[in-house]
Amino acid sequence: MNSMLSRSKQITICSQLGRVKLQLLYKASIHGFTSLAFHQRCDNRCPTVSVGYNASGYVFGGYTKQPFSQSSAYVKDDQAFLFTFSGEKLHKYPAANDAGAVKMMAKCGPYFGEDLVLVYANNAVVHSAPGNYYNFTAADMHGNDLTLTECEVYQVEETTALERPWRTIHWESVKKNELKESIKIYQPTDSSVSQARVLLIGPVGAGKSSFFNSINSVFRGHVTSQAMAGCFTTSLTRQFRTYSVKDGRKGKPLPIIFCDTMGLEESTGAGLDIEDISSILKGHLPDRYQFNTSAPLDSDSSGYLKSPELKDKIHCVTYVIDACKVSIMPPKLEEKLNGIRRKVNLMGIPQLVLLTKVDEACPLVKEDVKNIYKSGYIKELMQEVSARLGVPLSCVVPVKNYCEELELDPDCTTLLLSAIIQMLRFTDNYFDDISDKVSNMEV
Repeated sequence: MNSMLSRSKQITICSQLGRVKLQLLYKASIHGFTSLAFHQRCDNRCPTVSVGYNASGYVFGGYTKQPFSQSSAYVKDDQAFLFTFSGEKLHKYPAANDAGAVKMMAKCGPYFGEDLVLVYANNAVVHSAPGNYYNFTAADMHGNDLTLTECEVYQVEETTALERPWRTIHWESVKKNELKESIKIYQPTDSSVSQARVLLIGPVGAGKSSFFNSINSVFRGHVTSQAMAGCFTTSLTRQFRTYSVKDGRKGKPLPIIFCDTMGLEESTGAGLDIEDISSILKGHLPDRYQFNTSAPLDSDSSGYLKSPELKDKIHCVTYVIDACKVSIMPPKLEEKLNGIRRKVNLMGIPQLVLLTKVDEACPLVKEDVKNIYKSGYIKELMQEVSARLGVPLSCVVPVKNYCEELELDPDCTTLLLSAIIQMLRFTDNYFDDISDKVSNMEV
């Protein structure tokens, strides 16, 4: 199920509740605007956040720590509150009379006192009567638009910190400098190649271009933005681009090249064409090749490299996945990713997964990036993306890109550099495999 509640609004609600995350239980547009569907999916689940949406653009609802039931009784809840959003700002209305903060009605959806009811009497409507148990104005809460376009109920789940990190990472500045130096002096084991070529693949908005910009920032010494990046529903990248990172403003290029592509999109005929993947992997695509969503590249296309060398080919494939969207990844998008993975497997190219936006997905990590391997929730996400994409957990690496910062953060930098080290190690595996094949042919 795709969550209609934006990630930023989820984080805002969670900030009122502690170290928690929201798990979608009920979505009326899928399960039905009926009390039966609501109670089947939400009874005995707690705490919960219920959210209503209307055509006027209002997002509003309520929180309760009490489990829903069909008892017809009022239930006391001294922590219950109603809320509405004005843009990204949350307006909160605590229960004025907590003795009847929630009512358990069999023929309705979430029922807060007598004041706010979502999915009222088995209809896609809101019942609103402020002043009984909560004090708010109807105009502020929902703009007096009582028709629901959607209703969602989320279970509130704790994101607990693990006793000790489940992966070892050194955060000291001396270690960060060692990582940077290791990248600078790296040399591919095949003498015909001077730079490792890493292909970045991922859904629109996952952070492919932002990852390159972040790595570029680390080696420039300040936050920069060379590749186009932003929050759009369709891919900003329309060309096949190869980006080399320089060591400083006028420094030498590092021994790694990032290849950026169009973002993957759920719908057929949109975003990166899977058929273009083979051409990219084999090194046929020139830099700045303009993607054609209606037809894949062929050997007659302008700029087509008919006889690519090893240095032109892809040496490591890295999937870039938004941590906030792992659990709600559309089936068609997952199918596309798995189709690409099978092509890459057949060509024997190592594969890595970058899990981005980990701070947005987990309040514990947002509080401190060094909690990344102490977060049980992030570990669960990494295990889930490992299973969905069919790669070992050791091939999944979490990072936080530079998106809103103006200055570099040493801990974010450490995570980014660690990801590059993994890419270079995987590239070595690729060249070792080629060397082994050549040796076997000579025997």
